[in-house]
Amino acid sequence: MTGNRGIHRIAGVIAICLIVVSLSTSTGRDRKVYEIDAQVYSVPTAPSDAARAINAYERLMERHMDLTERNLTNLAANLNGLGEMFDHIDARLTQMDQRLARIERHLGVPLAPARPDPNAPSSPSPQGSLATPPPPPR
Repeated sequence: MTGNRGIHRIAGVIAICLIVVSLSTSTGRDRKVYEIDAQVYSVPTAPSDAARAINAYERLMERHMDLTERNLTNLAANLNGLGEMFDHIDARLTQMDQRLARIERHLGVPLAPARPDPNAPSSPSPQGSLATPPPPPR
């Protein structure tokens, strides 16, 4: 058994020597030029003051346009509501005018002479620039 151990030790020493010799003569040991893969990390360039000012102005204009659009949308909704309310008031006034005319006719109230509309454009009078006096009150 001791003989086998000695043979194993000698075989192990020979194997280790062969490995060391093969590593020392491996390819690449005799090269004079080496290649290195370098990763270059760069810092992005900082924007100039003018570029920052332009970007800030663009953001400000976008916010202003959004705000204006929202305000105009709200205004349109309010105007639509006012238009509907005026239409309703006009319809109610027309109904009241018709009802009043029926009441006057039923009571036999004589028709009042038609008064000129004070908001209508005046026609040139034959006497020159004299204004027509307002009709007397009832």
